[in-house]
Amino acid sequence: ATDNLPYKFSESQNYPNPFNPVTTIAFSVPTRTEVTIEIFNVLGQSVRTLVHETKSAGTYYVEWNGLDDAELPASTGVYLYRFTAGEIVQTKKMLLLK
Repeated sequence: ATDNLPYKFSESQNYPNPFNPVTTIAFSVPTRTEVTIEIFNVLGQSVRTLVHETKSAGTYYVEWNGLDDAELPASTGVYLYRFTAGEIVQTKKMLLLK
């Protein structure tokens, strides 16, 4: 059964990208670890925290519906999403179109 577990931490490019109204981010963790996925605008301001919890080894999918933490629609534009798991930090860009 362990053959199916990921061997490294990874975050995939979101899809679809550009997106409206929803995009999906896939990520993998090889061991049980604390995972955070945060979305920032281009000014570096936090828009939404999608994941902030301990995950067991495996591959996960999380959706962002274009809303911020206050459940208000984010504006059209480029956003960054940051995946943090243990010592690993990866950041990727995505484009929200309205």
